[in-house]
Amino acid sequence: MSNSLIQIVVLAAIAVFLVMRLRNVLGTREGFEPPRQSAPQPALRHAAAPAEPEGSDVLDHAPAGSAAAAALTAMQRVEPDFAVGPFLTGARQAYEMILTAFEKGDLAQVRPFLSPAVAEAFDAVIAQRQADGIVSEVQYLGTHETALQDAAFDPQTGTGEITIRFVGELIVVQHDAGGAVVDGDARKPRRQRDEWTFARRMGQADPNWQLVATA
Repeated sequence: MSNSLIQIVVLAAIAVFLVMRLRNVLGTREGFEPPRQSAPQPALRHAAAPAEPEGSDVLDHAPAGSAAAAALTAMQRVEPDFAVGPFLTGARQAYEMILTAFEKGDLAQVRPFLSPAVAEAFDAVIAQRQADGIVSEVQYLGTHETALQDAAFDPQTGTGEITIRFVGELIVVQHDAGGAVVDGDARKPRRQRDEWTFARRMGQADPNWQLVATA
């Protein structure tokens, strides 16, 4: 047998050996096998709203998914120390101070907490009372309701606005220049319902909010 024939036989044997190994490793297909299809891709969905920062109390005061909750969460992301609960406590105290000062006709101590527009409106009412010779006696009895009404955040300016619903109880008696009672009753407290909006640029060093609107 020639060397060429021997080489052909050896190569054929090697080829048969390799085919058998491949069949053992990969297996064989029998019958009709449908073409493989790519797994369906999940449909695109809107990105979920960012989760509230750790320890956030936003959902204690605003419904999940609401515009108010989103605004408050945005405020917390700009200023992580901001929390709704302590804000409401401070707002209640501010409501008592500002309302009492307004009824008494002396805004000196609360003026830093008033926006220029609100201060101007309050000053106009107080000036008219003084022109009419009206003097008020005020006794604040308490705040029966302090609840978040709405919130908004402007990412362009970083300004947050929070509207609070208050129900306060107080006694206000107004006297004319001669001392006669022209409004109110010292024996009958009145309940007053207000919606006040406070605003502040989040993240700034000054922690004070200002009253920017009343209703």
